[in-house]
Amino acid sequence: MAASKSEKSTFASIPELVAFNALNIPNSPAYREKEYGIWQSWSWSEAAEEIDSLALGFLTLGVAKGDYIAIIGRNRPHFYWSMIAAQSVGAIPVPVYQDAVAEELVYVLDHCGAKFVLAENQEQVDKVLEIKQGLKALEHIIFLDNRGMRKYDRANLHDFKDLQNKGRDSEKKFTKTLASRRKAIKSSDVCVMLYTSGTTGRPKGVILSNHNIIKTSEASSSFDKLNANDNVLAYLPMAWVGDFIFSIGQACWTGFCVSCPENTETMQQDLKEIGPTYFFAPPRYFEGLLTNVMIRMEDASAVKQFLFSYFMDHAQKIGGNLLDGHSVSVIDKLKYAIGQLFIYGPLRNTLGLSNVRVGYTAGEAIGPEIFDFYRSIGINLKQLYGQTEASVYITQQPDGQVRSDTVGIASPGVELKISDSGEVFYRSPGTFVEYFKNPKSTKETKDAEGWVATGDAGFIEAETGHLRIIDRAKDVGKMEDGHLFAPKYVENKLKFFPNVLECVVFGAGRKFCTAFINIDLNAVGNWAERNNIAYSSYQELAGHKNVYEMIKDHINETNESLADDDMLSGCQIHRFVILHKELDADDGELTRTRKVRRRVIEDKFHDLINALYDGSSEVYTETEVTYEDGTKGAISATLAIADVTPVVQKGKAA
Repeated sequence: MAASKSEKSTFASIPELVAFNALNIPNSPAYREKEYGIWQSWSWSEAAEEIDSLALGFLTLGVAKGDYIAIIGRNRPHFYWSMIAAQSVGAIPVPVYQDAVAEELVYVLDHCGAKFVLAENQEQVDKVLEIKQGLKALEHIIFLDNRGMRKYDRANLHDFKDLQNKGRDSEKKFTKTLASRRKAIKSSDVCVMLYTSGTTGRPKGVILSNHNIIKTSEASSSFDKLNANDNVLAYLPMAWVGDFIFSIGQACWTGFCVSCPENTETMQQDLKEIGPTYFFAPPRYFEGLLTNVMIRMEDASAVKQFLFSYFMDHAQKIGGNLLDGHSVSVIDKLKYAIGQLFIYGPLRNTLGLSNVRVGYTAGEAIGPEIFDFYRSIGINLKQLYGQTEASVYITQQPDGQVRSDTVGIASPGVELKISDSGEVFYRSPGTFVEYFKNPKSTKETKDAEGWVATGDAGFIEAETGHLRIIDRAKDVGKMEDGHLFAPKYVENKLKFFPNVLECVVFGAGRKFCTAFINIDLNAVGNWAERNNIAYSSYQELAGHKNVYEMIKDHINETNESLADDDMLSGCQIHRFVILHKELDADDGELTRTRKVRRRVIEDKFHDLINALYDGSSEVYTETEVTYEDGTKGAISATLAIADVTPVVQKGKAA
C-alpha cells in the first residue's frame, strides 16, 4: 500500500523517499542523461529498480554496515543511484571531486578508509590504481564506462552493469538482507560524508545524518514551492553539498527530475535543451555568462548595440520591480514588453534560462551589478547563504524580498545570532553531526548548544531580519589608519568587469590596498583581436601595456564607487599587478569549488606583494606550476607594477 504524503515527514532515509516516489509517481521522470547526443530517461520506478539491483550487487561484494564507498566522476544518474544504493545497505557514500589530483585523492580515500571506489572511466580507475599502495582499506574498484578496460586485472575490478546483473541474479539470496538493512536505517544514521573545500588547510570530512538531509530538503522545498513538475540540471561537482541536496535530497523529497549533461563542453547546450525550472550556479558561472554576452555585443552591429543598450537601461530601472510584483507605470510596462520581445526573451533563451522559476547563487558574494543584470531581464535569481556544515541552507531570499546587498532571512527552522566580534552563528535541523576523526575542530566549530561558527562577519538588519555578510571574519581587518578592510567586497566589484576573471586584494594593517589581477582570456583575447593586438600566450597578453591601461580604467571606476562609501573608502586600490598565470586549483591557489586560498597566495607570491608595497615599478618572479599530466614545472616573468591615483571622497579635501 502506498504511503500518504503526510507520512513522508516520518521517513528516516533517502531510500524510503525513493520507494515512496516509485509507488506514488512511478512513471514520472526521475533522472535523465545525455549520452552520444541522445537524452535517456528513467522513471522513478525504473530508478528504484536500478538502485535495488546495485544494492544487491554491493551485498555480493560483501559491503558491510558502516563501510565507506567513494564515488569519483562527473554527474551521472548511475552515481546518484550508487549513493542511494550505498545508503540502502548501511554504507556511507563519499563523493570525491573528479578533477582531484593524486595527492588530494589519496588524502580523502585514506582518511575515510574507503573499502570500495566507484570510478567513472579508465582515467579515474588509473588515478586510483596509481595511489592504491597508499590505501590500506581499499578492496574493490567498480567502473562505469568500460572503454579501454579490457586488459585490466579483474580480480578486484568490476563493471558497474555486471555488478547490477550479479545483484539481480542473487536477488533470492540477498533480498531479505537488503530489506533488513533498509528497515534498520535510523534518522540519526550517517547519510553522506562530504569534504570541505579546505580554504585554510586540509579538507575536513563533514558527517551529515539522514535527519540533516531530509529535514533540510523538506524545509527548503516548501520555501520555494518545489514540486514533482520541476526539473534541475545536475552539472556541479557531486562532492559539493549543494549538488547532494538538489540532486538527491530535494529530488527525492519532491519527486522532480534530475538531468545530467553529456559533458562539461556541452553543458550550456544541454541546459538550453532541458530548460530547467530550478537552477543553481555559483557567481563565477553568472560572471562568465555575462562576459560572453558582452563579448558578443561588442561584435554586434551598431543598431543591435544601440537596441541592447537602450532596453537594458530600461530593464535595470524596472525589471527587478516587475519580478517582485511592485507597482510599475503602464508606459514602463509597455516599453519592457517590447524589450521582452526583442532583447530579454531571446537573451534568456540563449542563456538556457527561459523556464527558470527559481534560481539561486551562493558560495561567494556576487557583484550587485551582475546580480541585478539577471533579475532585470526576468530571471528570478536569488541569493542563499550556506555551508557544508549546515546541509547548505542558513539563509534564503523570499520572493518579493530579493536584494543584492543581503543573503536573505533565516531559512525555515534556522536560528541566527551575531557574536560580539561580529561573527555569524546559526543552528538548525541541518547542522552537521561532527567532523570525521576531528573532535577538536568539531568542538571549535559547534558548541554544546548546537550553535555553529560560520567564520563569516556580518549583521542582521533590525527592520527586515535580512542577513548581510561583510566578508570572511578572518579576512576582515583594519587599514593602518583604522579604515575597515574587506577584500572580498572590493574583489567582487572588480569582477563585474568582463575582462577581470579573478582578483586578490591586500591591505590589512597597511597604508593602502593593492591587488593581483587575473585577466579573462576570452574577453581580453576578443578585445585584442578587435584592436589588432597580436599575442602568443596568456602571459604575453597579460603583460601588454594596453591591457594594463584597460585594467587601470576598471580599477579607477571601482575606486570611484568605493570613495562614496564611508565605511569602505579606505579599500581603494593604489597599486596592482596582472599575474603571469591564472590562479589554479591544481597549483593549490584555488579550492576545487574555485574559492581563493588567500593564505596560500600570500605565501606563494610574497615577492610580488613586497614589490607592490616597496615602490618597485617591476618585479622578476619564478612560479611553480602543475601541468595537465600532473608533472611540475616552473614559469618565470618580469611583471610590471602599475600605480592608480585614489579618488578623494566628496566633501573632503585632497
